Amino acid sequence: MEIFNRRTQFYLNTFVKHDFRASISVFFVALPLCLGVSLASNTPVYSGLIAGIIGGILIGFISGSQLSVSGPAAGLTAICAAAITELGALEIFFLSVSIAGMLQIMLGIFKLGGFTHFIPSAVIKGMLAAIGIILISKQIPLLLGYDRPDFWTKQLFNIFTFKSGFSGIVDFANSVSVGALLIAASSLVLLILWRKFFSRKISFIPTSFITVVFGVCLAYLLEMFLPQFQLKPSQFVNIPGNIFSEIRFPQFSALFTDTAIWKNAVVICFVATLETLLSIEAIDKLDPYNRISPQNRELVAQGTGNFISGLLGGIPITAVIVRSSANVEAGGKTKFSTIAHGVWLVLAILFAVPLINRIPYCVLAVILIRTGYNLAKPKLFIHTFRSGREQFYPFLITVGAILFSDILIGVLIGIAYSVYFIVKHTYRAGYTTESFVKLGITTYRIDLAMNVSFLNKKKLMDELDNIPAYSVVEIIGTGVVYIDHDILEIIHDYRLKAYNKHIELKLINVPYVDTIVPDKLH
Repeated sequence: MEIFNRRTQFYLNTFVKHDFRASISVFFVALPLCLGVSLASNTPVYSGLIAGIIGGILIGFISGSQLSVSGPAAGLTAICAAAITELGALEIFFLSVSIAGMLQIMLGIFKLGGFTHFIPSAVIKGMLAAIGIILISKQIPLLLGYDRPDFWTKQLFNIFTFKSGFSGIVDFANSVSVGALLIAASSLVLLILWRKFFSRKISFIPTSFITVVFGVCLAYLLEMFLPQFQLKPSQFVNIPGNIFSEIRFPQFSALFTDTAIWKNAVVICFVATLETLLSIEAIDKLDPYNRISPQNRELVAQGTGNFISGLLGGIPITAVIVRSSANVEAGGKTKFSTIAHGVWLVLAILFAVPLINRIPYCVLAVILIRTGYNLAKPKLFIHTFRSGREQFYPFLITVGAILFSDILIGVLIGIAYSVYFIVKHTYRAGYTTESFVKLGITTYRIDLAMNVSFLNKKKLMDELDNIPAYSVVEIIGTGVVYIDHDILEIIHDYRLKAYNKHIELKLINVPYVDTIVPDKLH
């Protein structure tokens, strides 16, 4: 009992001194992101808030990570929006989210959390960069206050046409809100300046919170003093007074009627798992106590969270690097800061909905553009380019494949191209050949590499067949760790060819295998 009291006292003191303040900071980061991510996912804003609450409280309790914070992830917005369009109804989409959670639980139970280590880092970087580009592109209409759904499909490319001349410009201008443009531009400037000059000096106030407060105040000032520039009601966040009455539940009757439900569940599971494991790995490196988060337990926690989130009409959840790093920077020490931030989200829904509904969508778009930029920084492209074509080509192909298809197909294409690169280099790197002339006789020296696979079979056969008669051939296997049986057969079968071409063949540290070579050469 004394140990229990001491442990309770320790956690209480830690919460009061560190975790309470950190939870407030994480809350101010999480609230606009919950709203913005749900907006970018084409789901009601309550879906993002529900995911944020579950990510904070439920996953916070189950997870073995002390510092990571979970919630709706910007990296899944493109997937969610595409899935809703394909499935045709939110209720069916929520079913995919729940199934994805069950798949994550299975991955954790069967201890398959390490599968991400088999995905090339260039492909992972390409996936995140493509998600960042998609996220930014989805915010442009909101940034402009454009109030039609056809910005990318029609309006942008029809501003000027031979048929209508410049009349498209007038139509475009009438569809853009000057007030939204003014608020978005001012908020973006403030965000950049705050991060550059004030964020480190006033670290306890998150940049996203300052940006949202500034945007709310500016929208109010326009409404009061420049009504011709005020925003429309549709350009503000709209959370119903009784949010719980608006919750939409999964349509379980469609479970086995559409294979697209399962396909989208697999995609959500794959990307959510990947983002989670990458995030907790990054946060563990920031932990001053060097604590390591158990990957498989994290998958069980995330899977449970996504299963419940789907049941309650929430969007997918992952461990999020933005929230987690904010937790570390604010001095969080234990998972209680994560859990507490979920409690603050609940209180905000219960008592602060009128204030939340004053947030303009264009301000949330600014925050999401910053998030997308962090995923797809030009510095990332430059760094990958400088790392060599083995990194840059798979990276670039993954980005392009995702932008022109979808996340899962793009990643698979990136992995396939990376495998092609491995096969190509393995084919080239099985051995080295050099030749020199000694006493008028040409000697060919073939040094086998550490690993020689069947991929080197054809190249080695051609190399040996091209050696002229009356030469000396030395095949050296001193440094070999693994050599494929097919390669050994080629080498030993070559003895008959060498005998017939009067080639002196020397095998040094090359293992012997039985072949169909005539007995007189054994």
